[in-house]
Amino acid sequence: MAKKDTKFIFVTGGVVSSLGKGIAGAATAAVLKSRGYKVRMKKMDPYLNVDPGTMSPIQHGEVFVTDDGGETDLDLGHYERFAGVKTSKKDNITTGRIYLNVLEKERRGDYLGGCIQVIPHITNEIKDFIREGVGEEDFIFIELGGTVGDIEITPYLEAMRQFSNEYGMDRCLFLHLTLVPYLEKAGEIKTKPTQHSVKDLLSAGIQPQILLCRSEHVLSEEHRGKIAMFANLPKERVISAPDVNNIYKVPHVYHEHGLDKEILKHFHIRGKAANLTVWKNVLRDSLYPATEVTIGIVGKYVSLLDSYKSLIEALDHGGISNKCHVKLKWIDAENVDRATVGELLQDVDGILIPGGFGERGTTGKILASRYARNNNIPYFGICFGMQMAVVDFSRDAAKLKGANSTEFIDNPEHKVIALIEEWDNHHTGK
Repeated sequence: MAKKDTKFIFVTGGVVSSLGKGIAGAATAAVLKSRGYKVRMKKMDPYLNVDPGTMSPIQHGEVFVTDDGGETDLDLGHYERFAGVKTSKKDNITTGRIYLNVLEKERRGDYLGGCIQVIPHITNEIKDFIREGVGEEDFIFIELGGTVGDIEITPYLEAMRQFSNEYGMDRCLFLHLTLVPYLEKAGEIKTKPTQHSVKDLLSAGIQPQILLCRSEHVLSEEHRGKIAMFANLPKERVISAPDVNNIYKVPHVYHEHGLDKEILKHFHIRGKAANLTVWKNVLRDSLYPATEVTIGIVGKYVSLLDSYKSLIEALDHGGISNKCHVKLKWIDAENVDRATVGELLQDVDGILIPGGFGERGTTGKILASRYARNNNIPYFGICFGMQMAVVDFSRDAAKLKGANSTEFIDNPEHKVIALIEEWDNHHTGK
């Protein structure tokens, strides 16, 4: 159970998807953490999949795997990187999981033969997720996926409304991220989409206490005042969130525009001063690197780079720590063959092959591994990428022409998985 003064911040989005709720929430949490507060972050996803583990990365982006083995939404990666908090499988839930939990309880007879309905059974399950595992945190962020107005998030909005009434309106805050578009042909910023988005929230019984307005430019006092009037808010609670050319500027921008100040004011907290020194250093080393390297990434989901979000961030952060700009060269594994491998990889300083599933693109990955080995180029194979390196070495160096993975062929002449296990046993003494 949450301690008496734990505060809940619900993050919703409006107008369009892909506004960056995950980064917005994580950056806000990072600023509050810089003030000395303890934070935790959770994500509710409205799709019917039980978890993102079986979803195509091209459709949904990467699966972020937590330390306890949870297959979760990629936003949990943003939470860990920005807010510096460890997430777990308990910090992400989907509509599919919620309904599955309710139906399993119904099958066990937990509801004593009652009629199972969205209200109260589904909404109660959502509220249980919001409360679960909460301990000594000062602020709990609950991000709701999707966009206000989507039919599938209706039960979540109702659950959040109920929770704020039960837990205490003075201990909850609704932070709504919205878009204020700039129409270049008209030369005007348009506030109407945000007005309608707020009305959608109000129709669900939720009054947002703070609006975070994404836009190409900093909003003028006039535009902020107009939005505030239609949203039933003081102008100070309409926070401008202009586009930035570097993601690590986001915490600074939010702080400069007073977001953390208004959050603390809402909760009647006299906060400690923010210390953003760490973020200033990260931004400096990101913007002014001393050197540069090019890493070739040979993958099969390169049409949607969110498929490799954590990988991109890991390389980026590694570069920042070493004052080095890491230039990524994306190579579709299906385009790599004996005729093209040299041309595609001749200008890289290192080769990385990430994870994946299925046989598609394996030939290109095997050839990339061989090119790295033969040309003494640093190589990093992650999961499937390591497996393809073993296939390559077995076929080329060990002359085991029939070597293959049991993932593709039930009984290959030489089983690569068996070779990996034999190698592991040899080096671990098993």
